[in-house]
Amino acid sequence: MLDITKDIQSLTTFRRRSREFLKQLKRSKRPIVLTVKGNAAAIVQDAEAYQRLLDIAAQADAEEGIRQGVEDVREGRVRPARELFDGLADHLQLALHGRDGFGIPRGTPARPYPA
Repeated sequence: MLDITKDIQSLTTFRRRSREFLKQLKRSKRPIVLTVKGNAAAIVQDAEAYQRLLDIAAQADAEEGIRQGVEDVREGRVRPARELFDGLADHLQLALHGRDGFGIPRGTPARPYPA
């Protein structure tokens, strides 16, 4: 949680006492808001805490992608993989010797998933 008495500082103060602030960042794992003329201008954060933030964001992004995929299946917004690959092969002009870009003869019917 942000502590406004310690975590909001002017850029000038940060420059003068940067070594002290770097120790604070490492110890507290809280970011520091740097201000210029009283307005927030930048956020400074410990590298380990920043990496943790990136990891959390990546996880949330992956979970959202999965959620959207499940919703697409529920809503019927899907198509057979063969249709997709055939379209990609045509689009990318990968068809060679009557085969798609994946080495499968064109027109080969897709096998249904086992029940």
